[in-house]
Amino acid sequence: MKFLVTGGAGFIGSHLVAHLLPHGSVTILDNFVSGKRDNLAGVSCNLIEGSILDSHLLAQSLIGVTHVFHLAAMVSVPESVAHPAECHQMNVEGTRRVLHAATQARAARFVLASSCAVYGNDPVMPKTESLPPAPASPYAESKLAGERLCAESALPAVALRFFNVYGPRQDPRGPYAAAVPRFLESALAGSPLTIHGDGRQTRDFVYVDDITAALIHAAFQTELQGVYNVASGQSTSILELAQTIRSIAHSSSPITHTPARPADVRFSSASIERLRATGWQPRFPLSQGLSLLLQAK
Repeated sequence: MKFLVTGGAGFIGSHLVAHLLPHGSVTILDNFVSGKRDNLAGVSCNLIEGSILDSHLLAQSLIGVTHVFHLAAMVSVPESVAHPAECHQMNVEGTRRVLHAATQARAARFVLASSCAVYGNDPVMPKTESLPPAPASPYAESKLAGERLCAESALPAVALRFFNVYGPRQDPRGPYAAAVPRFLESALAGSPLTIHGDGRQTRDFVYVDDITAALIHAAFQTELQGVYNVASGQSTSILELAQTIRSIAHSSSPITHTPARPADVRFSSASIERLRATGWQPRFPLSQGLSLLLQAK
């Protein structure tokens, strides 16, 4: 088998590449806007540097490929609010072009990294795949559009709605950094753990190795079609997350609050029964995942 991972130098992509190598050869297409070369240290793969919007590079990267994992995207909700046109170009037009090129190359399978953001602020919990989408940001709208492109494609395609992924190599810096790496870095430095809003907002945090296992499962189990949630199945408040990280890191860092961010989803709780019924299930509860992340520091 031969795999293409778009965004393969990123946080999730680089973990996926490492887990794919025992199954076949891997080509990565990444423009290194958010991906890092250090994430690929010691990895034997065919690396093509460039954008998914470049048709020539797409065709080159897809030669002989059997399975496509499409992870390249603008991934930040706040950034999508600030730059909606750029988000649409990368996430919608980019997905359209990768799907078209993969179809032309006669790939056998296409797996899209989608997002729980498509559910928006619908109060129904837990989130099941049958709920009507209610995207509340350009990012969420773009991911929903990507799912629809997959559904309309002649190429066998499946979309996985990731909930809040965390693990080694996740960037703790920058204005749009995810909560887990940001909190852990602050706790280890003895700095304040800053929460946007009151901290009562909830998320389902899922360890990156559970995500990569779901991606590979979706690629190899050809009966899977449509969309599937990928999460731990356990919901945690941001305040509880901060307190847990502070405890695991043996930190005395204070917890502070700033105003809530625009377009942030208030509550998020996932049903994972649809994917679990196909043979996948999460292996890492939050406390174990956070401990593994701390050990990797």
